[in-house]
Amino acid sequence: MILAVVLGGQFLLAAVAPVLTWWLGRNAGYALAVGYLVGAGLLFSQRPLLLADQAVTLSWPWLPSLGVFAELRMDALSLIFALLVLAVGAFVMAYCPRYLSPDSRHTRVYVTMTLFAAAMLGLVLADDLLLLFVFWELSSILSFVLIGQGGRPQARGPAIQALFVTTTGGVALLVAVVVLSASLGTSDLDEILADPGRLATGPAWAAGALVIFAAITKSAQVPFHFWLPGAMVALTPVSAYLHAATLVKAGIYLLMRFSALFGGQWPWDLTLIGLGLITAVVGALLALRQHDLKALLAYSTVSQLGLLVSVIGVGTPASDAAAILYTIAHALFKATLFMLVGIIDRQAGSRDIRALTGLWRAMPITVTLTVLAAMSLAGLPPTIGFVGKEAIFEALTTVHELPWLGWVAAGLAVLAAALTFAYAARLVHGVLSGPIRQRELHEPAWSFLAPAAVAAVLATALGPAVAVLSPMVERAASDARPQGQPPYLAFWHGFTPALGLSALTVLLGMLLFWYRRRTDPVLAAIPTTSPFTGYLERWRRALLRIGAFVARPAQVTAPAPYLARPLLAVVALAAVAVLLLGPLPAGHPDATRRGDWLVLGLLLVALAGLVTTRSALAAVALTGAVGLILAAWFLTTGAPDVALTLMLVEVLTTVVVMLALRGRPGRLVAPGRRAGIVAGAGLAVLAGLAAMAATAVLTGRRDLSPAGDWYLREASSATGGENLVNTILVDFRALDTLGEAVVLAVVAVGLIGLARPDDAVRRRPDAVRHSVDPVLELAYRVLAPVMLAASAVLFLRGHQELGGGFIAALLAGTAVGLGHLAHPAGAPLLGRLRGAPLLTVGLLLALVAGFAPLAVGRVFLTPVKLTLPGVGSVSSALLFDLGVYLMVLALVVAAVRRLDSAPAGPAPGPIREQAQ
Repeated sequence: MILAVVLGGQFLLAAVAPVLTWWLGRNAGYALAVGYLVGAGLLFSQRPLLLADQAVTLSWPWLPSLGVFAELRMDALSLIFALLVLAVGAFVMAYCPRYLSPDSRHTRVYVTMTLFAAAMLGLVLADDLLLLFVFWELSSILSFVLIGQGGRPQARGPAIQALFVTTTGGVALLVAVVVLSASLGTSDLDEILADPGRLATGPAWAAGALVIFAAITKSAQVPFHFWLPGAMVALTPVSAYLHAATLVKAGIYLLMRFSALFGGQWPWDLTLIGLGLITAVVGALLALRQHDLKALLAYSTVSQLGLLVSVIGVGTPASDAAAILYTIAHALFKATLFMLVGIIDRQAGSRDIRALTGLWRAMPITVTLTVLAAMSLAGLPPTIGFVGKEAIFEALTTVHELPWLGWVAAGLAVLAAALTFAYAARLVHGVLSGPIRQRELHEPAWSFLAPAAVAAVLATALGPAVAVLSPMVERAASDARPQGQPPYLAFWHGFTPALGLSALTVLLGMLLFWYRRRTDPVLAAIPTTSPFTGYLERWRRALLRIGAFVARPAQVTAPAPYLARPLLAVVALAAVAVLLLGPLPAGHPDATRRGDWLVLGLLLVALAGLVTTRSALAAVALTGAVGLILAAWFLTTGAPDVALTLMLVEVLTTVVVMLALRGRPGRLVAPGRRAGIVAGAGLAVLAGLAAMAATAVLTGRRDLSPAGDWYLREASSATGGENLVNTILVDFRALDTLGEAVVLAVVAVGLIGLARPDDAVRRRPDAVRHSVDPVLELAYRVLAPVMLAASAVLFLRGHQELGGGFIAALLAGTAVGLGHLAHPAGAPLLGRLRGAPLLTVGLLLALVAGFAPLAVGRVFLTPVKLTLPGVGSVSSALLFDLGVYLMVLALVVAAVRRLDSAPAGPAPGPIREQAQ
């Protein structure tokens, strides 16, 4: 259960982050950092089991009929990546409070970063291919939000570019998941990796290329390296987290995990070695020509990731250990450097290395920490970067697929490392040499420096103390590739070829730095823009053009095209059905009652008035009358729940339409052409006949289906509820209800986003303001308390009698809409409701109710009894219904606020009808 506790804890931290920021402001980052560390501590407590080769597992039924389970599994490899996610996340969270300005949007930053950490944690712990893919895509989406958040116009392009590249890789991973699952007959990752020999029996080798494609898009390998430097528009804490421990490391984890399946075969190994070394050299060359510190670190990340990819391709226990060790080293020194660059930028007001000369005189501690992190980046002793880079050199010399390939690979790695040493030296030289230019510089507060200081000290101390990491790294290397025994890690291995390559790296790096005036013109001639960027941009624009072409029929201002297409589809389907099915079956003898003709006559009268009136108010009233007549019809046929729902929908629709028409013309525009009227009438008649025929076919028999008969007999004893409709919604078919509620939540999110810009428009001096209507104001004060009380009663009795969360939310939403009609400036009490908090709490309650059964070994969303403090025992179905209630209410609140905040139209009055 510890895996569920830690993963669920991350999502819980994201849920409570708004409360923490409301209470603590930007200092909520410290509380979140503690939460990250608690999670890391819980996972680290399982270290003895993992060292004994006993993985920690957890499995829940997810889609049992398809054999898919939500399985989590932690071995030593997963633990190392999970600790990086949580530990570096704690550093970054502790760094945020002093970096974020007091008036910035702390809540959005904290919530998104915590959700992103949860997605990465789920990715490295997933033991099912489908679950792994879900977390993979979630990390891509959240990285898009992180890069683009803050409202900066310049962030939009890079965020879209990053999303486009990484989700393209996600599509490749999805295909790989399908191919592997279909070929091997299972989606269990541990089972698949345990028997690589089964690959020979099917087309699963195609999945290897798809896995590589997915990994190199996420880890920014050539030719997809361009998106990572563009992502530097993100906030510095976000950049530190993405580059050091999370998004880009997802591709590294994927390659290491699947090396047990595909590794050891020359196509896999040579592809990784070639792509990785090319990326390492290209990234280092581009980093060497940068003057902006964040851009330098971004291209440096590209280069370091290339080294990691290349050493994974070597395919030996020593290379796996080297990749794992250097992953740890890179996380520490890259997080340190990004945090220090953010400090320098805040204190000096610049990231241009040419403007930061003499910085050590004013900020000696900051510069000292920068030098330590740069030493680890350059691979100098005594840092962990030195040990990791030597291990990479040692591993690359053992490549044996082709003669001399090992030394060629090692030579390219030395070239990339020498370039790395050169730009690290430039960074250090820039902050140490020359006169100080900013006269008012000073050291930041220790609370600002502390996270970077701890990471820098760890990156330095773990070099001589690397033996502390050796047992876990060895175990993780064995988990990544079971064949062979990884070497013991030590700071000093004597005079080895790897030590000689390290010395050569330092020599070449010093020469590159010393003769920088001669090399700079050559570097300046290297284009920073990849030709592949243009190809990808053209492909993206082509997709947008295709999408615009497909959507063009819907992009019209008149409602007729929206109605014509679905009605034509109904008529066409009816014609096809008649041709294929033949004559309609005979109806039940007593299917029609005498009272039905009266209802039909009333409907015809109301519809005739509706299509002929030109009064907007009359049209609204007649539309509501049609709905109320149908509600009465349902009531006479023994469906009071449907009748009540329809009645509330009609009332709420009337309120919403009145809000939309407020300040608009009082008369409707007549159709301009008689031919359009005739065509519309004909289409309406045909659609009505099709609907009538479908009703006759589907309800001509009065016998219950086997499922309906089972619900009538068993629902009460199985759920304890007497309201059959509600038990189906929240007990038997809760997953369907959750899916529909999520759709409502997505719509509400869109409405909430749309309402914000118009709030400013509404406050303009030239906006038309509506006065309080005394009649509506009185009706609101009298009816709103009654409606809210009735809403509570309908909700609480819903499981036993007529009611439920959806119906109750419609009634409460009607009260909210009435308040906005009566008080355009904001109704008392209900006018303070906001869609976002309601939506957040409702979705969380629904998810808690869904995941609660998993704690006792039940299937997702299966109702169980929960004991709540001060409340007693309640069914999880009640919490789920409450979540649905809040999400539906959130949608209504968002809709009416959006309509109420829209700028007023022209003054009411008749308009001239167009000539027919």
